[in-house]
Amino acid sequence: MQIREYSLPAGWFPRDSDSIAAFLSEFADSDEALQDSSRAAIAPHAGWYYCGRIAARAVSSLRQDADTVAVLGGHLPAGSTPLFAMEDAVRTPFGHILIDNDFRSILFDELKGAEDRYRDNTVEVLLPMLHYFFPKANLVWLRLPAESRSFEAGRSISAAAAKLNRKVNVLASTDLTHYGQNYGFSPQGTGKDALRWMREVNDAKFIKAVESGDKSEVLRCAGQDSSACSAGAVLGAMGFAGTEGLGSARLLEYGTSADADSGKGVPDSFVGYAAMRF
Repeated sequence: MQIREYSLPAGWFPRDSDSIAAFLSEFADSDEALQDSSRAAIAPHAGWYYCGRIAARAVSSLRQDADTVAVLGGHLPAGSTPLFAMEDAVRTPFGHILIDNDFRSILFDELKGAEDRYRDNTVEVLLPMLHYFFPKANLVWLRLPAESRSFEAGRSISAAAAKLNRKVNVLASTDLTHYGQNYGFSPQGTGKDALRWMREVNDAKFIKAVESGDKSEVLRCAGQDSSACSAGAVLGAMGFAGTEGLGSARLLEYGTSADADSGKGVPDSFVGYAAMRF
């Protein structure tokens, strides 16, 4: 069996299963997990120190009876080929998650995919959470480009689930505005006013676009406003949710990397994060 090993260096997420279980246990009994679960959600993908709690809100909001979870990553510009993990399984601190080969095969052919051979955090950083909350589920690892056809890829996921009689969850992965000198994007200067603008204007517009289901506005915000790094993943979740009749998205929690170090003042650079569910 071919195993996809870790590509991210230590520090992105704990490598000790007991530490992960202790951190995630409170979310297993959350309102989203027990009462208000869904088949599609959106989570951030930074290091857990910065957004682990927000990501856990999203992952734990998904229904617990899934046979397969499709994690939709990004960091791919328009025109890119959809990328799939082609191994038989992936490593997590809890062991191995098996890839759903039948599901992947259908999508790979339909989307004209290619092998994902790159180091990228958008899927990998969420897998320990996925393995904890869905220990019996299989995985589809897919990264989608920031273009409208990724919405149709979400529809294809729904069709493949019906064909294979799978109960499928979709977890889309994106961070929001990357602001500051580290990212070459500082339209509102620095300090508290810049952080406020990111939270209340730039990220808020993207979140509103997702909630409204406006595909074009999601792409416009991500591209022109630089308010999301993986819009293709979000469009995939939107396409799946629409086909499945899940209704509109709603925000579960929002935060920024600046919140993690709030006692140290506003940093020079910071990133926005949102947990959403359909």
